[in-house]
Amino acid sequence: MELSEFISPKLTKLELTSTTKLDAIKELVDMLDVAGYLTDSDAFLKAVLEREKVGSTGIGKGIAIPHSRAATVRDVVVAVGRSASGIEFDALDNRPVNLVFLIAAPIESGGLYLKALARLSRLLRYQEFRNRLMEANSVEEITKIISAEEK
Repeated sequence: MELSEFISPKLTKLELTSTTKLDAIKELVDMLDVAGYLTDSDAFLKAVLEREKVGSTGIGKGIAIPHSRAATVRDVVVAVGRSASGIEFDALDNRPVNLVFLIAAPIESGGLYLKALARLSRLLRYQEFRNRLMEANSVEEITKIISAEEK
């Protein structure tokens, strides 16, 4: 399984307009909805926000990985958003988040969903990788950086 299978330029935004956690999640959910991955965006948003109540997915080092499985999701997919100025996300290190990866998956995709989450978490541990994502000049470049890092 390659993480790059679930990420595409149409699901990547170089500069999120949001400045809050809720708005950033909504912005990425909207991208998934417009791309046809959701049958009910409100229900999926609610599922993601319920997951956030368990504990913030702002994992520190400028990264957030909100995620949820829901019956309203067609396929495992990842929406990517970047914010140069940072988003207040209640992150574990109390610092703003610059990279947000929203993982959406159907209920029945437990194994694949967990593999995608684990793979993404592993890649994002590396400062150089995060820096390259922040410096990318296009959504295609972000996709290529992720794909190349997996090789």
